[in-house]
Amino acid sequence: MLAPLAAAPATDLAVNVLDASSLLAAFGALGIAVVLFAETGLLVGFFLPGDSLLFTAGLLSRAGAHAGPRLDLTQVLVAAVVGALAGAQVGYVLGRRGGRALLARSRAKKLHEGAARAEELLNRYGHARAIVLARFVPVVRTVLNPLAGALGVAPRTFAVWQAAGGLLWTAGLVLAGYGLGSAVPNVDRYLLPIVGLVVLISLLPLAWELLRGRRRAASAPAGGEGGRR
Repeated sequence: MLAPLAAAPATDLAVNVLDASSLLAAFGALGIAVVLFAETGLLVGFFLPGDSLLFTAGLLSRAGAHAGPRLDLTQVLVAAVVGALAGAQVGYVLGRRGGRALLARSRAKKLHEGAARAEELLNRYGHARAIVLARFVPVVRTVLNPLAGALGVAPRTFAVWQAAGGLLWTAGLVLAGYGLGSAVPNVDRYLLPIVGLVVLISLLPLAWELLRGRRRAASAPAGGEGGRR
């Protein structure tokens, strides 16, 4: 009776943490809460697929989904909101207790670039808008929460706006996936290219900010010379 279990290939038990479908198949709605908590609350979670996970979960929550596990929309929404809001709040608390030191220990270049973008958002848009906008930018949403704590953003301001941003981000992507799945028959058969497109779109704000930053850096010397003349 035990032979079939022993003979099962190891790959069947493996979970790819970078693949939304694999995470959902293995852990369901609970996996959504854990991944979003790690991505928004712990610096080590910057590489996790938050955007694609939310969109895929919404897509698979509709009746008649074929390409993955059948998920309940209410459970997905609750898990996403709880994971995202709790993670951001924990990240903020960790930042108040030594976020700069934690970030300095990391050697991940991508993480430090995200920290620079996060600080730029806070300086340019103010605390409220930056906290909301950061939810929609990969890596930045990981770093901004502890950075806000380290920079002394008021606890009430952070709590209110991270909740607003978290609700918009999680519910928006889940319902977008659910709406697409409901409107287009058998759309989940094309899950891989759709998720790839979602990931690409989610990276556009970060790419735009990087491009703007390079343009400003390139024009700064010319402006400085003009000012001295």
